[in-house]
Amino acid sequence: MIPFNKPYFHGSELVHITEALTSGKISGDGYFTKKCHDFFEHRYGFKKVLLTTSCTDALEMAAILIDIQPFDEVIAPSYTFVSTVNAFALRGAKIVFADSCDDHPNIDPAQIEKLITPNTKAIVVVHYAGVACDMDSIMEIANRFNIPVVEDAAQAIDSFYNGVPLGSIGTFGTFSFHETKNIIAGEGGMLVINDDRYINRAEIIREKGTNRTSFFRGEVAKYGWVDIGSSFLPSDIIAAFLFAQLQNIEKIQTKRKAIWQRYYERLSTALVESDISLPNMPAYATNNAHMFYLVCKTLEQRTSLISYLKGLSVNVVFHYLSLHNSQFYIDNYDGDALIYSDNYSDCLVRLPMFYELELEQVDFICDKIIEYIVDIDI
Repeated sequence: MIPFNKPYFHGSELVHITEALTSGKISGDGYFTKKCHDFFEHRYGFKKVLLTTSCTDALEMAAILIDIQPFDEVIAPSYTFVSTVNAFALRGAKIVFADSCDDHPNIDPAQIEKLITPNTKAIVVVHYAGVACDMDSIMEIANRFNIPVVEDAAQAIDSFYNGVPLGSIGTFGTFSFHETKNIIAGEGGMLVINDDRYINRAEIIREKGTNRTSFFRGEVAKYGWVDIGSSFLPSDIIAAFLFAQLQNIEKIQTKRKAIWQRYYERLSTALVESDISLPNMPAYATNNAHMFYLVCKTLEQRTSLISYLKGLSVNVVFHYLSLHNSQFYIDNYDGDALIYSDNYSDCLVRLPMFYELELEQVDFICDKIIEYIVDIDI
C-alpha cells in the first residue's frame, strides 16, 4: 500500500526532546518555544508569533482578539475544514459562507463584498493547498470597510503572495503543525499577530487570561487574572520536536517540491485531452508542495478513480464537504447556492504526498492514472 500520508522524522527530534526533558522545564514558553518564535520572526518577518496547541486554538484566539460577539457575522469559505469557522461559531457568530473560485478552491474575492453587512466583524480566508488567495483584492475590500482579516494558513507554511509570506498580510495568520502538514509536531499550531494593538492581549489570552508573560519579563510585580483566555500554550516537548523540523525546512521543502513537480510533469500532458483538471497556480502565488490534487468532472468519476487506485494499493482521498451543507449548519444556511464549493466537494481527489514518497512511486501512481484514463476512455 502506498499511504496517503506518512509523518517525516529527521532524527534530531529525539535529540531536542531529550534536551528539553533534561532542562527541567517542559511546560509552555520554554527554551525551544522561544527558538521556534525566533525562527519564524526572523525568517519570515512576522511581527509577533505565539505557538499554540493547534491551528484551531490559534483561530479561537483570533476570534477572541477581534471580540466576536453573538450575532456578529463572519465571512468565510464553505470549502474548508470546520476549525476555520468553528472558532467564530463558538463566540456566537453567524457564519456567512462564500463560494470558491471557478478555477481554484480558494475563496472568490468577488463574493466577499456583496456579503458584507453592518454586522460583518471579520473576513476569514483559507490558503488552500498552501496556494495564496488573491490577497490584494481581499485586503482592498477589508480596508475599505475596516474589517479585520484572518488568514487560515494551516497548509501554507513557506508559501508567498507576490513575495510576501502568507500569514503576514491580514490582521492575523494561523498555522498548523499537524502530522499531515509539511512541517509537523504531531499536533501544534501558531498565531501570527500583524497588528501591534493586539500583541499584549494575545499574550494574556494565551496564558489563561493572566498577565503571566509580562510578569516573567519583569514588567509587572505580580500577575493575576486580567481578561478572558485559556491554556493555549504547547509543551516545550512539542516545540523541541517542531524546532528540529524547522532546522530541516529547506531539505523537506526541496523534496516535496520535487514530488509535486514530478506529478505535474507526468500528468499535465496525459490529462490535457481528458476532463480531469490539474491544480491551477495563479501567477501571484508560490507553491509550497503541501498537496497534489486532481479535479474530476463528476462525483461518479471521482468515486470510480478512487476505487480504481485503491484496488492497486494506492490510498487516495477526497477532501472537505461544503460546510454550508453540513449537518450542523444546513438548517441555518440562507444564502445562495455555492456551486464551485460543492463541485470541489464532489470532484476533488488528493494523491499521496509526503516526504518519503519516492519518485518511482509517483511514476507508478501516474502510470495507473493514465491507464485509467485510457481504459475508461474519459
